[in-house]
Amino acid sequence: MAGDLLRVGLVSISDRASSGVYEDKGLPALREWLESAIATPLAIESRLIPDEQALIETTLIELADAAGCHLVLTTGGTGPAPRDVTPDATLAVADREMPGFGEQMRQISLKFVPTAILSRQVGAIRGSTLILNLPGQPKAIRETLEGLKDEQGTSLVPGIFAAVPYCIDLIGGPYVETHEAVVKAFRPKSAQRPAGT
Repeated sequence: MAGDLLRVGLVSISDRASSGVYEDKGLPALREWLESAIATPLAIESRLIPDEQALIETTLIELADAAGCHLVLTTGGTGPAPRDVTPDATLAVADREMPGFGEQMRQISLKFVPTAILSRQVGAIRGSTLILNLPGQPKAIRETLEGLKDEQGTSLVPGIFAAVPYCIDLIGGPYVETHEAVVKAFRPKSAQRPAGT
């Protein structure tokens, strides 16, 4: 239906940024990308928190259950270091894991760095909320969501966001439309609506 509102929670997880040691770049990068890519009306809730598993869990639960976010994107805390607990917190509050998201995020990052295999990023569902762990750097956030394109704009490696609108459909969220110049949402023909309806 026209007028669907997509509620998105953004969570940047960093001990140093949350304590003011340096400026958080994850939240602005996520917001900018979403506003450029999504044609559906957006309501965004942002949180900047330290790498504390209990706090991450509480924040994810609050955004999913109380704020009613259809999509929650986290940035930071996905490596193998002891303080990197974002995936652990995500899985602790999830009803179901969506392993394809983590697999594709690593596939994209491996085009740039061999250490992409150290990432523990996950995708999961809590109730009717899709939760995705993204990288921490703005360039990597964009590449992960949008995919890799050649100089002519042809997709070389699909980004994960192409599958997000249909996933949100399937778990009971609004019908999300995208700006195809940034990322084209993929749906089976039977699940597509005429543009703008």
